[in-house]
Amino acid sequence: MFERTRLSQSPVIRVKVSRGFTLIELLVSLAILGVLASITVPIAQVTLQRSKEHDLRRALREIRQGLDDYHRAYVDGRITKSLDGNGYPKNLDVLATGLPDQRDPKQKKIFFLRRVPRDPMNPDTTVSDTESWGTRCYSSEADDPKQGENVYDIHSMSEKEGLNGVVYSKW
Repeated sequence: MFERTRLSQSPVIRVKVSRGFTLIELLVSLAILGVLASITVPIAQVTLQRSKEHDLRRALREIRQGLDDYHRAYVDGRITKSLDGNGYPKNLDVLATGLPDQRDPKQKKIFFLRRVPRDPMNPDTTVSDTESWGTRCYSSEADDPKQGENVYDIHSMSEKEGLNGVVYSKW
């Protein structure tokens, strides 16, 4: 009926299994890692700088909006007017500490900022958040900002150049 045939067994081939990397494989791997690292470090630095610049723009916009709101409240009579005043605060702290609302019978305070943000480009950590900014008074020129009796505008005190080629103190 059925015959069983036996297949002949082939000779056993022994393969030598290596258990590690050769020196050339190791050097090639290290060269590839070196190239990748040299590419990623500058990208990481630019990303960090871009993040700080974004924080600077946001802080400038926030403080300048607070200064504008303060001036608007001064013009509307919500803040006590003085004869020598021009409608701008004496310092940045006033924006966060608030002033009594002259139109409110209970004299509740008007706050223009929750807190004064720190200049992200100022490396000096010993100064307060408000002292980290350069200020410009109402009577000084835009090209040559000078401190004075009030705060009309602010600027970063950093002289480093941004990614857009403009020095941070000119933003």
